[in-house]
Amino acid sequence: MSSTLVITIMVSLIIILLLVGAPIKPMRFIGQTIIKLGIGVLFLFFINVFGGAIGLHIPINLFTAVVAGFLGLFGVASLTAIHLFIM
Repeated sequence: MSSTLVITIMVSLIIILLLVGAPIKPMRFIGQTIIKLGIGVLFLFFINVFGGAIGLHIPINLFTAVVAGFLGLFGVASLTAIHLFIM
């Protein structure tokens, strides 16, 4: 898929949602999920930046972002413990 096609589809979906209206609950759930995943990625990024000095590197992928995002600091701590003690 070309980038212009993807952008055209996204813009048309936004226009349709603005004209028709979006259901509130699913959009709120999707928004909260995206925010939590973003926070999880930020947690993992900072762990990798500060943990690089001691050789700690947790890969940032969908699984680790979900664990860190939905469990918060406890998820990051569990991923760190798994990396240190199991791997």
